[in-house]
Amino acid sequence: MSKRLVFFVVVLLLTFAAIPAFAGPVPSKTAANQSLDSREADLTIVRNVAANDQVAAVLTANGFTQDEVRQRLAQMSPQDLHQLAQNLEQLQPAGLTRQEWIWIGVGALAALILVVALAD
Repeated sequence: MSKRLVFFVVVLLLTFAAIPAFAGPVPSKTAANQSLDSREADLTIVRNVAANDQVAAVLTANGFTQDEVRQRLAQMSPQDLHQLAQNLEQLQPAGLTRQEWIWIGVGALAALILVVALAD
């Protein structure tokens, strides 16, 4: 094998090893005997986020009124409502996360190094 081929294979393996799997852990649902106080606290958290000006604008743009949002939240099961309230921080409004952009940059840099190395 030539040195170029070995270098190419090593760089390729390092590039693919550096790319993470973007799947994250999935939280388990809460117990069915969730208290009413806990449900009300979760409902308050989700309603506060839904009342945010930016979130409300997006919901309105998609055809939802504030009353419809409140009704649908009230219809959610205690487990789903708790899971939503606990995971609001993890929700991505759109696009990629900062970490995903970093990994894309690392991959692009590795590809650039590979192209320069193979051009010699």
